[in-house]
Amino acid sequence: MRLPEEFLERMQEMLGKEEYDMFIKSYGVNRLFGLRVNTLKVDMDRFPEISPFELRRIPWTRDGFYYNSGEQPGKHPYYYAGLYYIQEPSAMFPAEVLDARPGERILDLCAAPGGKSVQIGSHMKGNGILVSNDVSASRTKALVKNIELFGIKNAVVTVENPKNLAMRFEGFFDGILVDAPCSGEGMFRKDERMARSWNNESNEKYSRMQMEILEWAQKMVRPGGRIVYSTCTFSPLENEVVIDRFLSRHPDFELVEIPKKYGIQPARPEWASGKEEIRYAARLWPHHIDGEGHFTALLRHKGSSFKGAEHTRVIENFSQPPDCFMEFARNNLNIDIQGNYLLRGESLYLLPGELPDLHGIRVAKSGWYLGECKKDRFVPSHSMIMALKPGDIKRTLDYEANSREISSYLKGETLMISGEKGIYGICVDGFILGWATQMGTMLRNMYPKGWRVLN
Repeated sequence: MRLPEEFLERMQEMLGKEEYDMFIKSYGVNRLFGLRVNTLKVDMDRFPEISPFELRRIPWTRDGFYYNSGEQPGKHPYYYAGLYYIQEPSAMFPAEVLDARPGERILDLCAAPGGKSVQIGSHMKGNGILVSNDVSASRTKALVKNIELFGIKNAVVTVENPKNLAMRFEGFFDGILVDAPCSGEGMFRKDERMARSWNNESNEKYSRMQMEILEWAQKMVRPGGRIVYSTCTFSPLENEVVIDRFLSRHPDFELVEIPKKYGIQPARPEWASGKEEIRYAARLWPHHIDGEGHFTALLRHKGSSFKGAEHTRVIENFSQPPDCFMEFARNNLNIDIQGNYLLRGESLYLLPGELPDLHGIRVAKSGWYLGECKKDRFVPSHSMIMALKPGDIKRTLDYEANSREISSYLKGETLMISGEKGIYGICVDGFILGWATQMGTMLRNMYPKGWRVLN
């Protein structure tokens, strides 16, 4: 592949001849492919047993695997069941460093298309509050879809700039991931278009943007909380220099050392002010690991001079859900769904917990989207069933992954099958795929139109 001359000159100056030669040779090696298992749906021990792909563990993650380049996991029914997310291996590292835990309040500030949000959500195990935000409304569509595909119930998706969020979430979060917009130098091997569009000025432009995003992020973390800053670029101006400047402006934060294992290298103090603590951050280089390029820093708020704001619960909630939903649940579910309900128009949500008042904030998803209340009838959503287990549903139909029925269902086709009338959960090898309604000799497909397989 052809790399920009100015980029090559800078990398040679940064790395020195010996390491630069290793770096350049990595571009002659085929890139590696990864998927990350959704542990909300399948155990790590079980997935290799049922996987149709040859797998090899990615060492810096608890739930990631390499798969072979000739395989197509995005076309397998298990993908549509939300059993895994396809992701570049080094991109799995920042959310691993964040180490979100059940019950925490977590913000993914630059979240679309959602790979790191669903990783965080699976680590939280449905407990706590995950706010996934992106400034782009068009990119947020993919974010919402991936969260729903993974069956994450405790996520609120917002479409805001960081400044507006900071005004509502001051001192609110235990952990924040800032996977910042960047010049993308670490993705050149994956996407040659990024190499063609690169220019020297982009580093300075993104560095300013990254500093501004971090400034708003630090207002939203609680005392003792943490921020993970990451990019997929090699530029020190967007990595070491950003962290160095941030620490100089905010003495109430400190860098926490990230363990350097599996070929992961320390950040380079000499590319910033020379402060030795910069080494605590991590660099993932394509000539040292089986993956592309990433930079990750873990910042901790010392908690000595900061008071979080008072927070109030969203006022539009119900202690009891609408009657039409209760009737649907009695007739079709084996479980009680309890919590704080929000009815926005006809759309019914289950809120993940206590939130600030979000009036004036653009919200794309207010928690677990359950479905629509249409007069006296409840229509369940795909989001609802993707967060359920087969045993949660009174009537299910289960087919093998290579069956004609699964192929037809994913295309949105009607299945000519006789059975008891009612709504069914359609499963593939014991994993939920979606709803269908049995009407005598015909099973009416309820798989979402925008999700259907076209070929």
